[in-house]
Amino acid sequence: MASNREIHLVKRPEAEPTQEHLNIVESSIPDLKQGEVLLRTLYVSVDPYMRGRMSDAKSYVASFELNKPIEGGAIGQVEQSQSDRFQPGDIVTGSLPWTEYASVSGQNLRKIDPNLGPVTTSLGILGMPGLTAYFGLMDIGQPKEGETVVVSGAAGAVGSTVVQIAKLHGCHVVGIAGSEEKTSFITETLGADYAINYKQEDVPAALEQACGSGVDVYFDNVGGSISDAVYPLLNKYARIAQCGAIASYNVPNDQGPRMQMHLIKSSALMKGFIVADYQDRFKEGFQHLAQWLQEGKLTYKESVKEGFDQIPHAFFGLFEGENIGKQLVKVAEPK
Repeated sequence: MASNREIHLVKRPEAEPTQEHLNIVESSIPDLKQGEVLLRTLYVSVDPYMRGRMSDAKSYVASFELNKPIEGGAIGQVEQSQSDRFQPGDIVTGSLPWTEYASVSGQNLRKIDPNLGPVTTSLGILGMPGLTAYFGLMDIGQPKEGETVVVSGAAGAVGSTVVQIAKLHGCHVVGIAGSEEKTSFITETLGADYAINYKQEDVPAALEQACGSGVDVYFDNVGGSISDAVYPLLNKYARIAQCGAIASYNVPNDQGPRMQMHLIKSSALMKGFIVADYQDRFKEGFQHLAQWLQEGKLTYKESVKEGFDQIPHAFFGLFEGENIGKQLVKVAEPK
């Protein structure tokens, strides 16, 4: 163990991030302090919200610092430990830097229970994306049997879980995505009643056909023109869970149609949220997701690239719609 690599943010993107904004840097293996563990990174999660952290604009989470490693959800294996919570060989998850090796406080890590599913599920359906889907739909959306639920970004890690939970609650579910492969996945694997390919179909017309009784719940991961097409279909007392707006992340000063009249006419509730809002209820969400997964009521898909140097390419691919399900990068095999 003589060398290490890190991925730094070296320039803040004004539009879509590219290779010029990131740099792979050689470094040394960090020394351990009391209470820390030395981790060897096994898997890294790349997520759309990270684009916002590349900006220095005010947001709900601190911006990434320039010329320092980016960080996000990851899985690591303990190589050395000066924490009484972990032993060498333990596989853990937490918010970790994009490095091959990292020294981190044991207080910021959670040991993964392999009995609940493959370790990678801790970054997907049994992790942040799954909890985001659960709380956004159940707390804000409050789906009821027979209601129509529309999900944008329905083939992604969050959206695919929302589709399935909505079906578990007896809803008519319409998913929106950007390829035939994704729409087939949404209907054939996830069980949605209807899927719309926004790149090939007239979205307003397709939504009217798919949502003959209007829209009761809209779980929005995308924003932009897709959401503009949903608002006129809102039913009385509709609920909108505003989870993401990836259509606008790389568009400076993005502006769109006014939605206020649609909200007033429908007496609709629109609430933005982040999963950390529900931190004191994570145990509840985790228990439901784990039970549904073990009972075979939920499924998931992972898109996995291999190699530390593939992390930037996996991240860039999020904005091209490359992934189906959770996008991960496998950095190393566990020992």
